[in-house]
Amino acid sequence: MSKATSNPKSDKKPDSKSEIADLWPGQSTELLKSLHILTRDGKLNQDSRRKLKQVQHLVQLITPHLEGLTNVADLGAGKSYLGFMLYDLWLRERPETKLWAIEKRQELIQACKLIASRSHFDRIEFVPATILEAVSAPELPETIEAVTALHACDTATDEAIAFALKKNAKFIALVPCCQAEVARLLDAAPKRGGDEMQNLWRHGIHRREFGSHLTNVIRSLYLESRGYKVRVTELIGWEHSMKNELILAEKVQHANGQAQKQLEALLERFPLGMKLFELNS
Repeated sequence: MSKATSNPKSDKKPDSKSEIADLWPGQSTELLKSLHILTRDGKLNQDSRRKLKQVQHLVQLITPHLEGLTNVADLGAGKSYLGFMLYDLWLRERPETKLWAIEKRQELIQACKLIASRSHFDRIEFVPATILEAVSAPELPETIEAVTALHACDTATDEAIAFALKKNAKFIALVPCCQAEVARLLDAAPKRGGDEMQNLWRHGIHRREFGSHLTNVIRSLYLESRGYKVRVTELIGWEHSMKNELILAEKVQHANGQAQKQLEALLERFPLGMKLFELNS
């Protein structure tokens, strides 16, 4: 796909050639200044460049899956970097589509509303709620066709999966962050003599890494068992982010019995009481 739709209302770009190269055609510099990605004089520092690259690439990866959909929810939206840039680069010229930004912190909601008003983004609705509260929030429609969650920390990604399933989402994009739950469960699991598998998580650093990997394997299999075609890939180069795993899931069938059997076999080997299953019981 092309990087962005041409936007005749776009703002003047920064003067520096190196800065221009980091922005997409039509990308609003005034919006990026409001988000403190660009400085007032249109410059990028290294941290802001990494953030910009992450969100740009995620927008590029997800927008082909959003064509024709009318309701998109960004969960744990934070400062709404993803929501604002998605609107600026793609949703602006698709009047049939509305974006719902779910964020529990009122101060961020108010700041984002101000930016949206200044940017004339009238199809973003900011909902002050946790991810789980938003499932039954009266503002939201019964069906949300696409769900995103960028760097939802620890079990918040599982809450995003539960939200997506309850809202009958056709497409889900997850960038998990800080998957600590399974590492805690492995640490608390009773030690069994002669079980060489425990060497996979005997050391703390291995326990965190193995727990993170196992968490996302289980999440992916779970989504497949619920009828989604799942693709797991890198979000962007590791030089831009260490929280880099991207799970894309597209609904293709009602359920997948083979994936369910594979999930059950894995959970028999690792009987972990993850929040994922509690939320979807």
